[in-house]
Amino acid sequence: MDSVIRGLAVYFVLLIIARLSGRRTLAQATPFDFVLLLIIAETTQQALLGDDFSIVNAFVLIVTLFATDVSLAFAKARSARLALWLDGAPTVLISNGKIDGEAFRRARVSVSDVLEAARAQQGVASLDKIEAAVLETSGGISIILKEN
Repeated sequence: MDSVIRGLAVYFVLLIIARLSGRRTLAQATPFDFVLLLIIAETTQQALLGDDFSIVNAFVLIVTLFATDVSLAFAKARSARLALWLDGAPTVLISNGKIDGEAFRRARVSVSDVLEAARAQQGVASLDKIEAAVLETSGGISIILKEN
């Protein structure tokens, strides 16, 4: 039972930290982000297993983590409020062609990130052609062009 409690505790701590750290996707990860992920994985492994390195304990932890994740997915599908709390809401970075500096600051996104998304999605390299930019809950940036 200790393994299940450890698994649940680590799962929710990681969920909260991931939620608070922002919405970067794996494609936006820096080499340091990768190193940090490896350090977190090693630390998490030690916290989960404690002194019990048995295969049974590892299986119990794996099942606990996946069951918790699946349970939360079902709960989010039934509760919009829970989904909003866990996943957050999209952030409008540019609206009607105007940059929202506060939204950029809160989301820790730069104008160059928006321009990169605009080039990749729409082939546009200039802010003056962007009507709206939205940081989605997945970490991607959606670009809507101005109509000509």
